Amino acid sequence: MFDCAYFSEAFLLKWQRGQLRHWLMRVKDNLRHEVVQHLSANDQIIHWPISQRARQLDPTLSLHWQTRLITVTVKGQTRRFITSLLDPQAHPAQALAQLYRQRWEIELAFRDIKQSLHDGQAVLRSKQPELVKQEVGGLLIAHMLLRRCMRKMAQHAGVPPQRISFHTAQYAIVGLLQSASLHTPGTLPARMAGLYERAHYFVLPPRRPDRSYPREVKNRAHKFPTKKCQSGLN
Repeated sequence: MFDCAYFSEAFLLKWQRGQLRHWLMRVKDNLRHEVVQHLSANDQIIHWPISQRARQLDPTLSLHWQTRLITVTVKGQTRRFITSLLDPQAHPAQALAQLYRQRWEIELAFRDIKQSLHDGQAVLRSKQPELVKQEVGGLLIAHMLLRRCMRKMAQHAGVPPQRISFHTAQYAIVGLLQSASLHTPGTLPARMAGLYERAHYFVLPPRRPDRSYPREVKNRAHKFPTKKCQSGLN
């Protein structure tokens, strides 16, 4: 699932070429296309030209390609998606549109890494490029190990992994590992099993099904007064 900023014929065709990989993304309203087949009122197979720039990047591309265009209405707003999944029976349009909402889960993962793991620090501590890569790699490894433990906690609690609180689970898992040196090595599996058994304490309430995640710029507080325009003044 890609953001519309990744809209590139060369990139998308390369992504799905040669392997069983597909993609789904939002598309702008000004997409030039020709309808090839009507699957339903809001579900179509479209045929559209590949840009000259894309063919310069990849000379093996043809002049046109086919994708699937899905149009849905959410709270009075029309949203359009394109995808390489062309079979409407195996991949219903509404299911794909609903699936795209989960793309915002990665934004929550970025927040977990920057705020919880990195303690909200604005920049990395390292001053050299190689050390920066090493530090980023360490953060990603730590995040994946924590997520692996949280997945096991979710299995014990009988909920999806997204229902486990990253913030509180992180403190519990890291605290258990930090105190491991105070116990014999043979007790660690039993202590981890005990943590998994207490997983229901880390379960978040179910998310509201009608909740949306619009991309908005938040107003940040600052120390300067707001400049207001007054009528009648030059």
